[in-house]
Amino acid sequence: MKIALDAMGGDLAPQATVQGALDAIHAKKDLQVVLVGDEGQIKSELGSSIPNGISIHHASDVVTMDDDGSKVLRSKPDSSMVQGIRLIKEKQADAFISAGHTGAVMATSLFLLGRIPHVKRPCLGAYLQTETGGKIICDAGANPDAKPEHLLQFAIMASVYLDHVEGIKNNKIALFNIGEEPSKGSELYQEAYQLLEKELPNFVGNVETRYFFDSQANVFVCDGFVGNNLIKFAEGWIMTFANMMKEKIQSKLSYKIGAGMIKPVFDEVKNQYDYEEHGGAPLLGINGISIVSHGSSTPKAIMNSIFVAQKSVKQNLIQDISKGIDEHLGAIS
Repeated sequence: MKIALDAMGGDLAPQATVQGALDAIHAKKDLQVVLVGDEGQIKSELGSSIPNGISIHHASDVVTMDDDGSKVLRSKPDSSMVQGIRLIKEKQADAFISAGHTGAVMATSLFLLGRIPHVKRPCLGAYLQTETGGKIICDAGANPDAKPEHLLQFAIMASVYLDHVEGIKNNKIALFNIGEEPSKGSELYQEAYQLLEKELPNFVGNVETRYFFDSQANVFVCDGFVGNNLIKFAEGWIMTFANMMKEKIQSKLSYKIGAGMIKPVFDEVKNQYDYEEHGGAPLLGINGISIVSHGSSTPKAIMNSIFVAQKSVKQNLIQDISKGIDEHLGAIS
């Protein structure tokens, strides 16, 4: 299997991307990774020789966060991102990964690869591990505005992803809302509730965001504006909480002594919720495997993103999302 990796995408590229690719091929021998980007910089990171399992596809340009994501296909055709996605289109790679501009990955993937038949809107699924099991929030930022039928498709695609890639069966689907009652929320969410209840036997109703971690639901559906803000708030709160704990520990000797005893507990909890442990988020609904990694991805996060891409291909994610969508064509036509 061949994975195309945007070697120049992300805050820590190309060092983190190249090292992540090396770690991935050392861990799994059946992988091949194509590093797409500036050949000189990539070779500098690789050292004296190119290992088996690694190849380089030169791209002279780089997509930055200042670029208009919707225009990079035309404005930067020789960028590492555009060239990487083209490799899938031309059947020279099985999947693509980037820690770069999310909007640009979405727009370029959509234009070059297209949508899975009958998918109205591709979406971004954000996976989180919790005490009650793995959960996915969808959409996590690709669609700030949406319609009820889009939310239905988000639920179907995210459920298939959990089943195939994360191995979580018999998923329960919930709709993020400001209250449990069907009449809560905006017109969009009221209509979406009715549609999901009608079409999905595993729909369990509305869930307030404060009950996300305790809920027995696995798939949480919302528009991209809500999902993206929720994810970013969670990231900010975790960092703030960690910094507060560090400051408190440093303030008293007794705290420092006690901190050493409970450090393994904090480390275990941190690892459970750390994005590096899982890697990237899939663009669901794109007619090809396109993975968006965190902008601050370390080698570990890149490596795990490669594993997510590999599993998505092996488990026929695209084909089975298509089947799931086809089963509900009457509700979205």
